[in-house]
Amino acid sequence: METVYRFLATYEGLIYILLALGGLFAFRWLWKSWQELHESVFGLEREFAMRRLSQALAVSLLILVMFFGELFLASFVVPSLPSTDLLATPTMDILSQTDGALSSSPATLLTALPPASDTSSTSGCVPDQLFITSPEPGQEVSGTVTLVGTVDIANFGFYKYEVSPQGAETWATISAGREIIQNGDVGFWDTSTLTPGDYQLRLLVTDSLGQSYPPCVISVRVSAP
Repeated sequence: METVYRFLATYEGLIYILLALGGLFAFRWLWKSWQELHESVFGLEREFAMRRLSQALAVSLLILVMFFGELFLASFVVPSLPSTDLLATPTMDILSQTDGALSSSPATLLTALPPASDTSSTSGCVPDQLFITSPEPGQEVSGTVTLVGTVDIANFGFYKYEVSPQGAETWATISAGREIIQNGDVGFWDTSTLTPGDYQLRLLVTDSLGQSYPPCVISVRVSAP
């Protein structure tokens, strides 16, 4: 199912176009069949026309079901999946870790490295496109943190945000979303079960064609609640 969901999320626009073309063909067939039935005089002629009408109606209903099914999956099912089911990324293997935790987020066991000397670094952030407003680089956080920022690119697909110990490249996905955001709430991050220390927080966005943009990365310090 992972492959199916990834396909539906990546080619959502193309699927709608194909279904629309199929719908035009099916409804045209339905309309012509209805006219043939209405103009039929003899019993055998009406029987054939009724059969064609039934086939056209079945195809039209099937296309409608597929359209609303795609709409439901793309709008409700796919956004609720962990983003690692949508796009393969180098996140941690939850089954192979024993120390630390990332609370209730879907991916994660992390242990902080020894504190770094500089926790105010940032990279890849683009104002009005991909930007983390809060927490600020170098800020000390604890408990449940509201991530505020901007996710707004051309052909927007979805975004996700991840965390890694400072200086490491082992990223754990916290959550994901499919809504364009302009300086608003991106999501929540529960830091209560993380080992206090320095971490990197990054915000990633992928367009509707599956192309990933360079992430916006900031450094923060997690303290004991």
